[in-house]
Amino acid sequence: MCRNIRPLFNFEPPATHEEIHAAALQFVRKVSGTTRPSKRNEAAFDRAVEAIAASVHELLHSMEVTHHHHARNREEEAAKARARSAARFARPTAAS
Repeated sequence: MCRNIRPLFNFEPPATHEEIHAAALQFVRKVSGTTRPSKRNEAAFDRAVEAIAASVHELLHSMEVTHHHHARNREEEAAKARARSAARFARPTAAS
């Protein structure tokens, strides 16, 4: 589950509310051990997601980038992730 949480800091354009909310949702799902809470726990689950999203939003907007770190490009980062995944899940070749 947490593999779906991606770094959100130092991107151009900055992380959107939807990206922050998705990361918060994944975190709450992981720590609660459920992807969908019961009706009884739904309000607490939703409050936790919103509280974490608000904290992440505040964190991302208060962090500063050092001068030598350029903003990351989403497409480049996605390509790197695909390459890592391909290498990780590559089928071994049969030895002759």
